[in-house]
Amino acid sequence: MTRSERLQQDGFEFLHAADTRAWLEQSGSLTDWPEFAASWNGMALDQYMADGGRYRRRRHAVFAAPVGDVAIARAPHQPHYQTVEYNPLHGGIERWFEPVPETIANGASMRTILRACRALFDSLSPGTSWHIETHQFRIEARSDEAGKPTPEGLHRDGVDYVLVLMIDRENIASGTTTIHGLDKVPLGSFTLTEPLDAALVDDSQVYHGVTAVRPLDPARPAHRDVLVVTFRAAQPQAA
Repeated sequence: MTRSERLQQDGFEFLHAADTRAWLEQSGSLTDWPEFAASWNGMALDQYMADGGRYRRRRHAVFAAPVGDVAIARAPHQPHYQTVEYNPLHGGIERWFEPVPETIANGASMRTILRACRALFDSLSPGTSWHIETHQFRIEARSDEAGKPTPEGLHRDGVDYVLVLMIDRENIASGTTTIHGLDKVPLGSFTLTEPLDAALVDDSQVYHGVTAVRPLDPARPAHRDVLVVTFRAAQPQAA
């Protein structure tokens, strides 16, 4: 069974790092991976945390992938928006995050990831123009505050497809990704532990969430870094 067939049938797929690398490298190189991973350092705090938490840092970038053999292009910086239906905790407002640096957005690793996702999601939804959003997330954990990768809990993102890619874990316990059907029945779980471990999600078929993380050693810094990439069909332009 192909990757697209598994995703279509089950609504999700978990990939170990070696499998992710083999899939991604069909679409390009990861030659700048050390610089790519290091770019998670120094991100600003997420100022929109409705639970009052100070544990999430993030950056954001938007891309467009028109139908056909057209290169993926970065779009002007813009807010991230979700409806309250999909994100009761943070939905209904425009959230402006620090932009992903141009060197990272146009670097080999990011472009390879975007091309690989596009090829896969094109096979599932041929003839679609894609609105793509990328999110760099760092979730920090301290002895007095657990880090919540998904503070909104079990959720859908209101898109078509999602990639969650592990970048780094430092001094972290837990952080298990869980998948549930539309009836909320558990379908699977997987802990992203190694760089390039990944989860692919068909957002129309399943809910997903991640358990809170805590430090293994409370005296040391602890964080969980992931890249989240979402693809949704672009709205047609008005005539």
